[in-house]
Amino acid sequence: MPHASKSAAKRSQKTLERVFSKAGMGSRTEARSWIGAGRVRVNGCVVRNADHWVDLERDHVTLDGKPLRKAAHTYLLLYKPKGYLTTYRDPQGRPTVYDLLQDAGLWLVPVGRLDLDTSGLLLLTNDTAFAEHVMNPDHKVPKTYQVKTATRLTDEQIDQLRRGVPLSDGLTRPAVVTRVRDSATRTFLEVTLTEGRNRQVRRMIEALGSKVLKLVRTALGPIRIGDLPIGKWRHLTAGEVRAFGGSRSPSSVRC
Repeated sequence: MPHASKSAAKRSQKTLERVFSKAGMGSRTEARSWIGAGRVRVNGCVVRNADHWVDLERDHVTLDGKPLRKAAHTYLLLYKPKGYLTTYRDPQGRPTVYDLLQDAGLWLVPVGRLDLDTSGLLLLTNDTAFAEHVMNPDHKVPKTYQVKTATRLTDEQIDQLRRGVPLSDGLTRPAVVTRVRDSATRTFLEVTLTEGRNRQVRRMIEALGSKVLKLVRTALGPIRIGDLPIGKWRHLTAGEVRAFGGSRSPSSVRC
């Protein structure tokens, strides 16, 4: 049992900056600025070292004299527009998804990413266990996209997507692919993947000799974007959170 006690104690310890991000109060960068400014106390003493270890079971942490309290778990669905980065700040000053979340009132982290030129469903949360569960490749959470290609794809090319496409980082898993419609020079597809490689849909289409002109993620696991307007967000329902699995209590979900 002594070994188990030591393991439990180690799990309860986190760096001071991580304590704030885990509580959903802000990013680690923000936490470092608060700590450096002397606004944070641990057991009544000012601590300016962001890497100071804190035992969450024993230590009392305050910010501007107010006790640190873990925020209620919050889960948002954002319809990310094209041209927005999935990051907090951009050195080049380009817009980020956080520009669209200023009225959310909490620090949230993206569950995965969408690249600059991709729009669609993006989940954000302060529940790190939930985010890790959804992003864990072992869980094979399906991701569904609407795709517009630069050329009209043949049946053989679409069958290749279904079987798996050889990329520089290996053969892709078989995808569920539906030809939605064709124009004279374009193909519109619905593609569902169970893995999340970088720029995967674009790379798969490029491997067929074509290009993606438009890419929209419409579903992640059991959650669909529905009729949510582009650039807007909503809270997930308790049922939607439960649908991802795990033991999260509906009472802890801010809907």
